[in-house]
Amino acid sequence: MENYSIVIFILAMMIGLSAIADRIRLPYPILLVTAGIAIGFIPGMPQIIINPEIIFLIFLPPLLYDAAFNISLHEFRNNFRMISTLAFALVFLTTAGIAITAYYVIPDMTWPLAFALGAILSATDAVAAMSITKGLGLPRKTITILEGESLINDASGLIAYRFAVAAVAGTSFVLWKASLEFVGLILGGCFIGVVLGRLLGIMLKRTKDNSIVSISLTLLMPFVAYLLAETLHVSGVIAVVTSAIMISLIMPKTIPEQTKVQSKAIWNIIIFLLNGLIFILIGLEFPYVIESIDHDDILPLIGYSFLICLVTLIIRMGRVYLQHFDLQKNFRKKNTPRNKRALLDWKNCLIIGWSGMRGIVSLATALALPHRLNDGTPFPERHTIIFIAVVVVLITLVVQGMGLPVLVKALKLHQKEEEVFNNSL
Repeated sequence: MENYSIVIFILAMMIGLSAIADRIRLPYPILLVTAGIAIGFIPGMPQIIINPEIIFLIFLPPLLYDAAFNISLHEFRNNFRMISTLAFALVFLTTAGIAITAYYVIPDMTWPLAFALGAILSATDAVAAMSITKGLGLPRKTITILEGESLINDASGLIAYRFAVAAVAGTSFVLWKASLEFVGLILGGCFIGVVLGRLLGIMLKRTKDNSIVSISLTLLMPFVAYLLAETLHVSGVIAVVTSAIMISLIMPKTIPEQTKVQSKAIWNIIIFLLNGLIFILIGLEFPYVIESIDHDDILPLIGYSFLICLVTLIIRMGRVYLQHFDLQKNFRKKNTPRNKRALLDWKNCLIIGWSGMRGIVSLATALALPHRLNDGTPFPERHTIIFIAVVVVLITLVVQGMGLPVLVKALKLHQKEEEVFNNSL
């Protein structure tokens, strides 16, 4: 009964704070995270520890599915080079950058542990990207790049995490084997997503006159895709995203308009509740992880976390602008409409570079670190890695999240800006 009351209290807080955030024009994730931290410090408040399996099985699939379903496929295709660069190359660059920083700065941090920390914090968060950029009036191209990156990079981040944790456990790392496994995980996830998407399309055609069944099938799909892919040891993230894109192509031709409206309304409520709960849960974890750290180490670890955030931001900005110059070079060599549509101005590059918020996936992967290694010894520096991961997530959400609206306003960037830029080329 006590746990039931806590859940109701958190849901009520989430709904109320979301309404307040809308009135004061503050991105609601920031207000919810702050409230979660405050709630966690209430005397007598029971500890609420996030179960990583719940995040990966319950929260992540529907959120990824909804984002992939609603993404602009036209813009996604036009900007695939930028998206793939951020989702793959940048993830591994960030992993390496954080690992090097952690190894040389944080005491008792070995190379495998440093790479585990880097992998945990390597990927941006789809939920944070969509929630914080919503309502800022950013060009559709910029929003699509941010959403597309955060939809795909979870897969590469989680794969890098697997290899890093295996290395901590003593498993040897062979680059060519890891590369083949990475490609296999991605292709396997795509295959399962395509098959399930087509299968659902056939089922929707046969149940199109029964709106309840049709909507229920779409609600079930992300969980089935993720669970099946993970069971077959391929990327569940890619499977969910691929199946959602397939359904977004099939659904307009098979589902009556009234069913689409009903489905959208139901999905909006589900996504709103899941988003809100995620950000409150992130805040609630902070008091818990503080208890696992020696009080004398808290300030130094917070300092290391700020340094990691700075390194991550520099790497991201550098990679975004490097890709920007590469796209310009390709456009000068080959002046085609597709190359022209892929170009970005420096303002949008700055927004993309700044918008590298971390979120619930980073937190869940940190908490998923095993308590013990295969030989029974405790996982080294586990509490330190979790603490740094939580603090980095909070810093990126609050500092970068609050700075993003200010940056957009200062740059006077809005959707018409993109039209002017494209027309001037």
